[in-house]
Amino acid sequence: MAAISFPSDRKFDFTAIGRLCIDLNANEINRPMEQTMTFTKYVGGSPANIAIGMSRLGNKTAFIGKIADDQMGRFIRSYLDNEGIDTSNVVTDKTGAVTGLAFTEIKSPSECSILMYRDNAADLLLNPLEVSESIIANSKALLVSGTALAASPSREAVFLALDYARKHGTTVIFDIDFRPYTWVTPEETAVYYNLAAEKSDIIIGTREEFDSMERFEQNAENSDRFTASKWFNHFAKIVIIKHGKEGSIAYTTDGLEHRAKSYPAQVVKTFGAGDSYAAGFIYGMMSGMTIETSMEFGSAAACIVISSHSCSDAMPTAEQVKDYIERCNRGEIIAS
Repeated sequence: MAAISFPSDRKFDFTAIGRLCIDLNANEINRPMEQTMTFTKYVGGSPANIAIGMSRLGNKTAFIGKIADDQMGRFIRSYLDNEGIDTSNVVTDKTGAVTGLAFTEIKSPSECSILMYRDNAADLLLNPLEVSESIIANSKALLVSGTALAASPSREAVFLALDYARKHGTTVIFDIDFRPYTWVTPEETAVYYNLAAEKSDIIIGTREEFDSMERFEQNAENSDRFTASKWFNHFAKIVIIKHGKEGSIAYTTDGLEHRAKSYPAQVVKTFGAGDSYAAGFIYGMMSGMTIETSMEFGSAAACIVISSHSCSDAMPTAEQVKDYIERCNRGEIIAS
């Protein structure tokens, strides 16, 4: 029996709600940002990257969000349109809000950081009345990103979207996406993350991200099984806890642990791995792959993205992921 099933006969395979911003990735890599002079512009934001990844993998995809009424906002909409993503529920702000910016520093393949500008960001101004129930009702899956819960009215818009998803039997995927600089207190983070996780069928996050949700829990040993088991008392069918280079573990309601092999990569930077992993995993599950195979597919997709300068532009097609796996199996790719 499959760990999870998705509704059939829906217009959209996948819809994401949340952050739409701009990534400005350093061109001068292997040096600190203080010495970096030029950057390349890409569409960014975790849910945006995942939606782009899903579309590249061949899924009919939509996005629910808000963009600024400026050049950057128009760039984002145009990019999503060109990727074949439905933007009918991407709303343009009229209050003077701006597009969030993320400057990335690539000091080494393993030492990367992000400098964020999120004051008065348009994506956090999405309000509940701007969320289309019809798009969610006509989607097989809805992905919710944790950063959209950090402020009102975006927070309320996400919870309404979750209610629509549960009402219409749309599978809910919660990508924790914890960014501490967007939250006021750890307690606020834990409360709202827990409320979203309670309504989710699949929960994906790093060990550290799950720790941010357990502010009021007694999990002194940071046990993955303890973490996962809590959510099986709600709607969750799969809980994935990521441990970086050590790989990921997927827990299911039958008490099993699912692990998958990882692949080598010629690493340029570390960010973007989680987004490409999520897209690859979700694609695998929607395609009828086993949990382990879906995890391996996500791992290979992540390797492709971290081997590139960009995140969104580097999201691979299904054929590119399959080719990467075959090349790894032949020993053609060696970790840097």
